[in-house]
Formats: sequence, C-alpha cells, structure tokens
Amino acid sequence: MPSQAYILIEGAAGKIPSIHRRVTSIDGVCSCHAVTGQFDLVALVEGQDINELGKISYAQIQMLDGVIRTVTCNVIEF
Repeated sequence: MPSQAYILIEGAAGKIPSIHRRVTSIDGVCSCHAVTGQFDLVALVEGQDINELGKISYAQIQMLDGVIRTVTCNVIEF
C-alpha cells in the first residue's frame, strides 16, 4: 500500500504562484492547493514508502527557490 503525506509549504512573498506550478509538476504530487493561515500551500504526495515521501519533501520541494520551510504530516490509517 502506498504511503501518503500532506506537505505544508511556506513560501516567500511573490513566489507562491511559481512554487505552486513547480510543485504540481513533481512526480508523486497528487494535488497542491493555496491555503490561508500560517502556510501558503498544502501538497498531497504519494510514494511507495515513507523514505520516498521524505525524498520528495526534502530533495524536491524544500530545495525550490522561494520555499522558506516545509512541514511533512504523514497520513496514518486506523
């Protein structure tokens, strides 16, 4: 069963539209939405396991120009 996580993304002023475009083009990103509150974007990502989710979050999203910080919230099943 694939693993999923929500990645909360805080971006620099004026960079949110370009971050959104780049995030939506990353393999494993199911959706990405602009939101109100402390974070600017929320992306739902899916991978084969938690390690793959970490690689998407760190190596691909956190390294984008304009991304200030991310928080990864792994989906758990009851």
